Amino acid sequence: MMKKIFSLVRQTVIISLITFGLTEIAFRIYHKINPSFMFYDPSSYNRWRGKPFSTDYGFQLNSRGFKDVEFTKQKAEGTYRIIGIGDSFAYSGVPYKHNFLTLLESKLNQGSQQPIELINMGIIAIGPKDYLSLFVNEGLELNPDMLLLSFYIGNDFSDNYKSQQDRRLLKVQDSYVLSFFDFLIKVNSKFEGNLYHHGIEYREDLPTVPDDFHLQEAKKRSYIFIKNQEKTDFSEHFDDAFSDLLKIKEICDRQNITLVVVLMPDEVQVIKNLRDKVVASYNFSPEKFDFRQPNKLLSQKMDKYYIYHLDLLEEFVTLGTQTALYKPNDIHWNIAGNRLAAEVIDKYLYQQFFSVDK
Repeated sequence: MMKKIFSLVRQTVIISLITFGLTEIAFRIYHKINPSFMFYDPSSYNRWRGKPFSTDYGFQLNSRGFKDVEFTKQKAEGTYRIIGIGDSFAYSGVPYKHNFLTLLESKLNQGSQQPIELINMGIIAIGPKDYLSLFVNEGLELNPDMLLLSFYIGNDFSDNYKSQQDRRLLKVQDSYVLSFFDFLIKVNSKFEGNLYHHGIEYREDLPTVPDDFHLQEAKKRSYIFIKNQEKTDFSEHFDDAFSDLLKIKEICDRQNITLVVVLMPDEVQVIKNLRDKVVASYNFSPEKFDFRQPNKLLSQKMDKYYIYHLDLLEEFVTLGTQTALYKPNDIHWNIAGNRLAAEVIDKYLYQQFFSVDK
C-alpha cells in the first residue's frame, strides 16, 4: 500500500514539474514575441505614485497620478509619441510648467514637421527595476515611438539594492509562471497615491534640509565615486542596474521603439563647495575619487550595446560655476537646472533623430 502511494506521489511530482517547465517555456516564448506586463510585478512602483487628481504646486495630477496633463491611450494619427520615465527628477521638484519634460515637449514642437507628444511618467523614489516594470506595465500599451529614460547618477545604482529588503526572497519575476499567478493576485489591487508639494507655494530660496543632514546624505551617495572598486558594492550595484537597462533595450528593439537614456548628474559632481566637503569627510586623499567615474563606465557600457545616451554632466559643470542649478540643500534641479536640461536634450534629440539644422 505504501509503495503504491509513494509511486503515485512520485508520478504526480514528475508530471507537475514537467507541466511547470513546459508552461514556463511557453510563457517565455510568448513574452519574447509579445511582451506583457503580466510577467513583471505590476505594483512595485505604486508605493510612491502620486495621488490621482491631487495638486502639486497648484498643478492637478492626471487620473493616473502622473505630473502631466491627461492623455489618451490611443496615439493620434501622425503624432510622434515619447514617454518619459524616471524618478523624482522626471516627476520634478519644481512646478509643472518649469519641469524639463514639459519644456522639452514645447521645444521639440517648435521646429518639428509633425506633432510631438511627450508623456511624463515620472514617479518619485523608483529605480531601474521599477523603470522596467513601469515601461512594460503601462508604457508599452501607449505605443510610443521613443522612450526617454532619466537615469540619476546619485542613487539609481543603489535603488535596486535598497529595495531588495522589501522584496521576497523568492523573486517571482525570475519565473514567468510564478509571476503570472502573482499578477492574478495583484491585478485588482488599488493604490491611494501620495501627496507631494500639495497645498504649498514653490520657493527656491529655502533649503530643503539642514546642512549637516544634507552633507551626510551626499557622503552616502558618493561611494560610487571612489576609484578601483572592481569587487565592491558599487560594481555589484552597477551590474544590477545596467542589467535592467539591457532588458529595457531588448524590449525596445523588439517593439521598434527608440531608447534614449539621459544621465542626470549628482549635485556633488556639479557643486564644487559640496564636493570639497564630501572629500574632506573621508579619511583618505582626494586622489581616491573620480567624480566622473560612473558616467564614464555607463557610457562605455551603453556604447557597447548601442544604446543612445546623453550625459548632462559637462553642461551642468560649466554653467554651474556661474548659476545655481540645484535647489538649496536638495539633490533636485531648480528652475534654471530644469531649463538647462531641456535645452541640452532638445538639441541632442534634434541632431540625432529629427534635424541636423537645429
